[in-house]
Order: sequence, then structure tokens, then C-alpha cells
Amino acid sequence: MSTQMNVKSLTGRRAVVAAGLVLALGWGVSAHASATGPVVKSGKGAVPACTQKVLGVSASKEPADSKDARHLLLTVQNTGSKKCDVYGYPLVRLGDGKRTARVIKESDSDPGVPVTLGPGDEAYAGLVVNGPMDEYEAKSITLSLQGRRPGSGASKPIDVPMPVKTLYANDFQRVTYWTTAPGFALDFVMSR
Repeated sequence: MSTQMNVKSLTGRRAVVAAGLVLALGWGVSAHASATGPVVKSGKGAVPACTQKVLGVSASKEPADSKDARHLLLTVQNTGSKKCDVYGYPLVRLGDGKRTARVIKESDSDPGVPVTLGPGDEAYAGLVVNGPMDEYEAKSITLSLQGRRPGSGASKPIDVPMPVKTLYANDFQRVTYWTTAPGFALDFVMSR
């Protein structure tokens, strides 16, 4: 019985030490943890996930004067009045493509940390539309937002205005994680 008490006592001490470290380091993370991990606090409560109701979306070809529109910059803007978070990377589908664009893993500058958008703030993701293989015509772009858990959905597909009439896409598509620096996102796609 004393062994069980020691295990419980040790577990309790670890939780207190972990909570103390988090607070001492000033991460702004609640000591209350859920099954999905710590809850990031902002002001009076947790920052909610951004939804299609508060986001404006756009896509632009990069560079702007390019003929083939092979590289795109996807932009979301918080048009609401409160902060919200975008997680991971956008789940992007071009036209009738069978799958969403694969992520460029090394483009995650701060793994696991969402991008918090205040009112009027923007987040960016770079997209490579095609590579050296057969192409199909895409006349639409849709993106879905991820939730706190990687791969979970936080929105229905959002229609993104086309930067050109037709994109020529294939399964080589790649997308970056969300970032607040458009140049950082483009660095990962312009060389592909």
C-alpha cells in the first residue's frame, strides 16, 4: 500500500513541477491540460479556431507577372472583431483533384503552435500547383482549415477566388504551413 502512495505522490509532484515550469517560462499556457494538450490562453479565455465566417481568402500567382501560375500565395485575413487561430496548414484541393496538396514538412517554423490572427491580421501559405508529370485543368481552388488536432477539420471547404482562369495541376502539389510572413512561405515553394 505504501508503494501506491509513493507512486501517487510522485505523479502529483511531477504534475506540480510541470505546471510550475510552464508558468515560470512564461509561455502563457494554462496548467489545465486536456487530452489534446495544453490550452493556449489569451486574455480572458482560450483563442478560438478561425472559421470561414470570419476569414477572407485569396490566392495570387507568384511572381505576379508569371505566365504559368505554377506558384501561388494563399492568404487568409481575420475580418472579425476578435483573435482567432489557424492551425497547421490549409487542406487545399485544386479542381476535381483526388487528393489535397501534400505539406512541405520543413516549412513549419514553430511545430505545433497555431498562428494567432488579431482583427485585420493575415496568414499565408505557399502552394506549388504542379511538377514534371501529366497535368489536369483546374478551374477552382478550395481550402479547408484544420482544427487543433493535426488532420482534423475546423471548416467546410472554402472557395478561393481563382487568380487565373485555369490552373494546370497535378499530384506534385505541395503546400506550406501557415505563417505571418509571405516571403517565408514563398521561399519553400519557389525552388520547387
